[in-house]
Amino acid sequence: MIYLASPYTHTDPKVRESRFHDVCKVAGRLMQKGHHVFSPIVHSHPISIVCGLPTVWKFWKKHDVDFLKWCTQLWIAQFSGWNESVGVSKEIKIAQRMKKPIYYVDPVFLKISKTPHKTPCV
Repeated sequence: MIYLASPYTHTDPKVRESRFHDVCKVAGRLMQKGHHVFSPIVHSHPISIVCGLPTVWKFWKKHDVDFLKWCTQLWIAQFSGWNESVGVSKEIKIAQRMKKPIYYVDPVFLKISKTPHKTPCV
């Protein structure tokens, strides 16, 4: 089971919405390829909108840690801002402590690597 991390939090709700749609597309394409994927953004964004929940890592940390425990590996969708995201950096540190394999995903070509891709991110 893949935990698909991606940047989300932003002061502009339009950016958060765009990030939600972008990671939905990557998660869906990975599922089409036969992968079992859990994306905290795909799961949590609609709940946050409908219930008026916070969109910051501090609120979602407990949920995300529990799902990281359940998943067997962490994949990071390298969208613009992934390497500046507080949530993604925390998810990486937690996965490292749990000794989970970490992979980086080029969101355009779905290339998977053990090291971050150098190609421009979308």
